[in-house]
Amino acid sequence: MKPSAWIKCFLPRGLYGRAALILIVPVVTIQLVVSSVFLQRHFEDVTRQMTSALSLDFNLVLDTLETSGPVAAEALAQALEIEISAPRVAVRDAWDFYDLSGVVVIEVLREQVPGTVAIDLRTDARQVHVVVAPDAGAPVALSTTRRRASAAAPHQLLVIMVATGILMTLVAYLFLRNQLRPIRRLADAAEAFGKGRRAPYHPSGATEVRSAGRAFLDMRGRIEGYLEQRTLMLSGVSHDLRTPLTRMRLALGMMEEGPDRDALIQDVEEMEALVATFLDFVRGDALDDPEPVDPLALVTHVVENARRSGGEITLQLPDAVEPVMMRPLAVQRAVMNLVSNALRYGGRTAVSVSVQERTLRITVEDAGPGIPADKREDALRPFIRLDTARNQNQGSGVGLGLAIAHDIVRRHGGSLILGESARLGGLRVDMMLPR
Repeated sequence: MKPSAWIKCFLPRGLYGRAALILIVPVVTIQLVVSSVFLQRHFEDVTRQMTSALSLDFNLVLDTLETSGPVAAEALAQALEIEISAPRVAVRDAWDFYDLSGVVVIEVLREQVPGTVAIDLRTDARQVHVVVAPDAGAPVALSTTRRRASAAAPHQLLVIMVATGILMTLVAYLFLRNQLRPIRRLADAAEAFGKGRRAPYHPSGATEVRSAGRAFLDMRGRIEGYLEQRTLMLSGVSHDLRTPLTRMRLALGMMEEGPDRDALIQDVEEMEALVATFLDFVRGDALDDPEPVDPLALVTHVVENARRSGGEITLQLPDAVEPVMMRPLAVQRAVMNLVSNALRYGGRTAVSVSVQERTLRITVEDAGPGIPADKREDALRPFIRLDTARNQNQGSGVGLGLAIAHDIVRRHGGSLILGESARLGGLRVDMMLPR
């Protein structure tokens, strides 16, 4: 796997997440760099200098204690604000994990105060306790305020930086949300139009987003005008074609019976079926509007109608399914085409409905010869008749059954998948509709 592909696996997919990542990463990086450099070059250096000065005072008190005695050492320590006492029980270094300058204090004191046994910075965070064992004499404990060894509360810098970073990130997120909201509305309107619905949309937001929104509205208007013009044209074509076919049928009805007359009647019937099927294809799902529909009732209705026509169909349904937004007449036509094709070419048919997380699957299987894998894509194209895959002597298809179903499903934002039926051995068609 390429490094870029590996990194993309961990990146957020949404625009909100990616934009927030673009904002947060620089802020966090700058804070880390500034804090590390500041702590190293300011707090550590200042702490080292202050602790070095404190070490000189400790050494002076210890030298006075060794040369002049306890009284003189006590007087000097009092003047230097250092407390001399007996050592505590603990004889090891102690400091809190969040004490950023404590490590430097302990390191410098051990380097510059000879005989240091233990340094306690945990018992009282405001004090520095140092246990020293001189070469001559008993161990002694020296204590003084922590402010003489390091800057007070160095962690406050990190607290302030983190609080400021969170506040600025929140402000940036709110601003980003207002900027991305018009893009989301545009995406929702485009998705709805792709599924055959007209969602209200008004361009807003930045100049570039407004331009994209106006371009979308112009495109939607042109496409709707084209669809309306096509529907009107096809309505006229339907009338113009059916009128001469009716006259031909009347003329054939007045002819004497014979083989020629029967052949002509059959040709006229095939032409009428072809015109009706063609109009069903070009009209698509323009007959009804999207509405919440119970898919189980719709599939059951189609199967019952097919059974009354003499079809052998098994139906498998889940217990319950929430209503799905769809065009009921269009989806019913698509399922009817799939079931009719399965009965025509396979004789036996199995229909099932299953619910997935985001999709509704309607599966139609048959016991026919199926369609080879290399020709399944062609089978979804209009007016394609697969001579080697399906037996055309069993019906008068014109190559539009799967094309009509595919067009309807695609207009709903779904997909039509052809495969091999493991149950019946023929063709398996999965109609995937978004929930």
